[in-house]
Amino acid sequence: MGLAGGSTGGRTDETGGRQGPVAPSGRAPVALRPLALGEAPITGGLWGQRQQINREVTIPLGAEKLEAVGSFENFKAAAARRRGGYHGPVYQDGEVYKWLEALAWEQARGASKQFAGWQREVTGLIRDAQADDGYLNTFIQVEAGDQERYADLAYNHEIFNNGALIQAAVAQARTGNDSGLLAVAERVATHLGATFGPGKRAGVCGHPLVEMALVELGRQTGRSEYVNLAGYFVGARGQRTLNTREFRPMYYSDRLPFREITSPEGHAVRALYLAAGATDLAVESRDSELVDVLRLQWQNMVATKMYLTGGLGSRWEGEAFGDPFELPNDRAYCETCAAVASIQWAWRLLLLTGEARYADLIERTLYNALLPGLSLDGDRFFYVNALELRSGASIEYSRSVAGGRQTWYGTSCCPTNLMRTLSSLEHYFVTRTGDGLQVHQYTPTRIRTTAAGQPVELDVATEYPWDGAVEITVRNASAVPWELALRIPAWATGARVTVNGGEPAEVPTPGEYLRLNRRWETGDVVLLNLPMAARLTRADDRIDAARGRAAIERGPLVYCLEQADHKVDLDLLCIEKGTEMTVTESASPGARIAVEASGQAISRVPDSGLYHPLDGGAPRPGDPVTLRAVPYFTWANRGVDAMRVWIPLS
Repeated sequence: MGLAGGSTGGRTDETGGRQGPVAPSGRAPVALRPLALGEAPITGGLWGQRQQINREVTIPLGAEKLEAVGSFENFKAAAARRRGGYHGPVYQDGEVYKWLEALAWEQARGASKQFAGWQREVTGLIRDAQADDGYLNTFIQVEAGDQERYADLAYNHEIFNNGALIQAAVAQARTGNDSGLLAVAERVATHLGATFGPGKRAGVCGHPLVEMALVELGRQTGRSEYVNLAGYFVGARGQRTLNTREFRPMYYSDRLPFREITSPEGHAVRALYLAAGATDLAVESRDSELVDVLRLQWQNMVATKMYLTGGLGSRWEGEAFGDPFELPNDRAYCETCAAVASIQWAWRLLLLTGEARYADLIERTLYNALLPGLSLDGDRFFYVNALELRSGASIEYSRSVAGGRQTWYGTSCCPTNLMRTLSSLEHYFVTRTGDGLQVHQYTPTRIRTTAAGQPVELDVATEYPWDGAVEITVRNASAVPWELALRIPAWATGARVTVNGGEPAEVPTPGEYLRLNRRWETGDVVLLNLPMAARLTRADDRIDAARGRAAIERGPLVYCLEQADHKVDLDLLCIEKGTEMTVTESASPGARIAVEASGQAISRVPDSGLYHPLDGGAPRPGDPVTLRAVPYFTWANRGVDAMRVWIPLS
């Protein structure tokens, strides 16, 4: 694949700003509005580092790997109308589209001739591969033939791939880098609308995604038929038509009509993508009953099916949600893509409601469920994110954490999902209302936007998540009063806020927003101090795998024990209930801050076997041990050995 450069102009919204991945229409009854691209760029800190590595290492690696597995050859073969020789799984096109989406968001962050050249060239391949009637799916076109179109909706991912294409096209248009992909996407969407719907062909894709994409395409183009088609796909689910020898309807989110589901079920990523798309639909159709369904589903998921890390999906079988409180640690699946999908859904609910609990989950998921999926160097990936690895664990599959992060996967959804999420990350941090601005996530940021209709400039300085001090300086103020809302995380009991060093403001209950409404002056400084003492967390006793255990958290970070820091086998360590924990510097790569706590070693009884009478021969407490915990997202960056998040209490 040759590489070049260049870009074209793009469409802007009514405010003149280019939009991010989610842009509710002007008529949508949302509580919050996203800022335009470039109005609040991340300027440093942990997330700035991750974005830079994504740009310099991860996305170019994606180009290399996608070309190596034949992804681009598939489009060339489809364009040439060649038969046979398709490369990769049936959803390979979708991985190209997600990578293209990452390229678009990156070019919004900073021009790149290399990225623009890749985008222009690959967009040309896609355009040439599209059939005259708008159909596009290289597996069918190259390997199966036109007579097989939509013959296997459960497996072939045709509509899923089209959804990823539409999302990439919208990203190109919104960043001013469209090389013709939006026209391709509209032809695809028009073909889908002519094929599926009332009075036409019945059916839905085995892998939801197109619902989100169609609503966003409708928002971008102003064409309501795309939103209506998304409504058809959401409403048509639950007919149990997706029922294969390998998987039952629940796997495909097809067991019940969507409005009858009370908690996400089946394949975690599919269920979460569907919920995110249904949220978009509810917003644009002003469907309050559907909103109530979505809020209930989210609440039940968080209360009964979510790991401490924010990870989702407890079963390897079907990459699925398990039953309530079925949350094993060593067999946790917690697919990286599920973290991405969870953020997408929570963000839509946050925009809709303005409730801090959704921003709280985004924070937890970003640091502890998404970030672990990528190595610190940016060139290796976890597909699965277990919360425990035992000593001597076997490497059963390439996805097993026992093998460490991998350079790529045959199913490369997690790497490409990470790329597009990190590239568009600024979209999820700051919003506006008619009255002011809301800061949801804390990282160094330069905010140049409007508040109460007037231009304002703010700089956010912080070393969060390592330090709890967040300093917000007003660089340019207006004569009009406006409100600055700061999220007080649910864990942040004892948070303090001052303005210009004066008396501390009254801070609301953690898990809500502190609202500062005043006429701001240039040079005003707001200082938010979030308490960063380490804390022990206990799980609901209904979680068998965590009963009688505790986990270490500090700020937004979940911590874990790694074998590299302990001479005693981690399986033989426990933590004291009333231990005082000490925060210290860490030499572990990327960790920066470690937490030390008092624990005990449990000694083995020689030749005792696995099981013992309760009143004799059981393992007994041994010598005191200092436990050293590092942030969970940094584990397995210095070799792979035993690890655990949940530690038995002594």
